[in-house]
Amino acid sequence: MDKSIKKFMGIPTLSKAQILDEFMVEVQTSDGEVFKVVSNLGKYTDKEYKDYVLHLIEFIFDRNFSDDKEQMVNRISREFLLNAVPHWGVGAGNRQDERTRIGRRIKELRESKGMEARDLAFLTGIDASNLSRIEQGKYSTGLDILSRICVVLDAHLDLIPNTIDKQ
Repeated sequence: MDKSIKKFMGIPTLSKAQILDEFMVEVQTSDGEVFKVVSNLGKYTDKEYKDYVLHLIEFIFDRNFSDDKEQMVNRISREFLLNAVPHWGVGAGNRQDERTRIGRRIKELRESKGMEARDLAFLTGIDASNLSRIEQGKYSTGLDILSRICVVLDAHLDLIPNTIDKQ
């Protein structure tokens, strides 16, 4: 193995990538979210090459990690192209549905109070563009920001168990 590749392989990453099958790679980021990468990496037989590309994928995910998941995926896709990572696309992550649901609910509450987005952003101390991305489900936000939004909207932040009707 080339010295520079050995050195690169020694760089620790927070993201972890694994080949699921011939056409799918799964990446778990530092915050625990799981992304799927459509790639034919699983078809290659050279273990050294596969290990190198998996490490490169982890490195690229780490370097582009962001709470703005839409922007993050776009940057990762671009960097995959620049680094010749074999892929056909990167999924939105396994938390996208939750981000969308929470964002939609925040927007519903804000609109039911007749409040403009810029006013909610001002009252919560959140950048207006970030609030827009939160409402669109494109931005992963933490408990502190959600709590500030709830205070202004006179809402409660409750943990409600996921229930699946078993019939």
